Amino acid sequence: MRTIDQNDLLSSVAEALQFISHQHPPDFVRALRRAFDAETSAPARAAIEQLLINSRLAARGRRPMCQDTGVVQIFLRIGVGVQFTRGDGQPLQGLQQVLDAAVRRAYTDPVNPLRASMVRDPLGRRLNSRDNTPAIVFTDIVEGDVLEVLVAAKGGGGDVKARFATLNPSDSVADWVLAQLPGMGAGWCPPGVLGIGIGGSPEQAMLLAKRALFEPIDIDELRARGATDANDALRLDLHRRINVLGIGAQGLGGLTTVLDVKVATAPCHAATIPVALVPNCAATRYLRFTLDGTGPATFEATPPSVWDGIPDSFGASDALRVDLDQLDAAQVAAWCTGQTLLLSGRVLTARDAAHKRLVDLLERGEALPVDLKSRAIYYVGPVDAVAGEAVGPAGPTTATRMDKFVEPLLARTGLLVMIGKAERGPAAVDSIKRHGAAYLAAVGGAGYLLSKAIRESRVVAFADLGMEAIHEFELVDFPATVAVDSMGRTIHRF
Repeated sequence: MRTIDQNDLLSSVAEALQFISHQHPPDFVRALRRAFDAETSAPARAAIEQLLINSRLAARGRRPMCQDTGVVQIFLRIGVGVQFTRGDGQPLQGLQQVLDAAVRRAYTDPVNPLRASMVRDPLGRRLNSRDNTPAIVFTDIVEGDVLEVLVAAKGGGGDVKARFATLNPSDSVADWVLAQLPGMGAGWCPPGVLGIGIGGSPEQAMLLAKRALFEPIDIDELRARGATDANDALRLDLHRRINVLGIGAQGLGGLTTVLDVKVATAPCHAATIPVALVPNCAATRYLRFTLDGTGPATFEATPPSVWDGIPDSFGASDALRVDLDQLDAAQVAAWCTGQTLLLSGRVLTARDAAHKRLVDLLERGEALPVDLKSRAIYYVGPVDAVAGEAVGPAGPTTATRMDKFVEPLLARTGLLVMIGKAERGPAAVDSIKRHGAAYLAAVGGAGYLLSKAIRESRVVAFADLGMEAIHEFELVDFPATVAVDSMGRTIHRF
């Protein structure tokens, strides 16, 4: 029997969550660099470059690489020879309580606060827990006398694009996966990794797909040695076929949509093939460690050499500089899809909750708390700032969630520009064209880099919404790509 102090588990998980908020796994950085070197599409190449710069800056600054610091998912493999103790003399707690305490400690750390995204009462008031609890915990009892822990922080953009189907035994799994990609859009922030779970029951297939994501990227090694079984063959087939779809980084076109495809299988009923698909985004955050009773885990930072040659800032020589304080319809009409802009001046922020309040006020005929005429709105929920920062990491959220609010805001407020990530739906594009507005795409997963272009921040409305309050940012050379221009031309093709 081996004794493990619950306080060692708590402190190890808390430190792991802090660590992965700013540290990419080395294999992910190397895969991203290979994608950058191979890329020929200018918008996609610029997006990958920003992801690499962001990765370097986040590791150096020990601040989150993405403003969505994730839902905490913890996978425990507890050896039958493990006995939990409490060295502080306190009563033993349930594992959920221990792990929630670890999440609470990590996400409220004053040196590196992480954004709390979990809401309670999901069908009712949807109140933010303020500390990102509870953790999602999975537990296996296995042979041995050690505790193996996998800690992951999974952003909403990836999980919201998860897919499941029960296929017939004669159906093609590869064809089903390929059919899902266009409908997934770019809200999961490619390039990333796809996890495919095959077999078992529906919930087991989903879990297989999720856990498959947290394995090292090795598609190049697999390609070099060749497939040895059906799983390998499916990985190679999907990796090739997905990347020729042309979705590319951030959905901007190009050669690399997926860096790797992982496949995990389990026995299933003879009449079915349960298949699940779960993507991992450009903010890939996970860590494994083992506790053996000798104390808490320690973690080794990614070697700085993996970022050798990556610059400290993003600069596009052909970018158009835009003064948002002098914005008018004529300027917006001159922008072209695919063009890189560097934005300076004042921008307002708003996400789902703020948009709903604004439109509700319009429908009641009441005054808005902010004037949107000839303004730009940035879809973002930033991390809290620490000393020396105007704002914490502040990358874009998925634009399609705001699509239903586009028409009333453009028609009734004079709003000119929206900034977010990924594509817009057909109705939103039609509205943008009808009102001579524009939609700009910023790079999802590059939140720390983008925050460097925000020099001032203040809350101007709906302060009770926390990170979803309306802020006013002062920008200097904030990079964005024209994704939908005033003629309704869009860069995203799905």
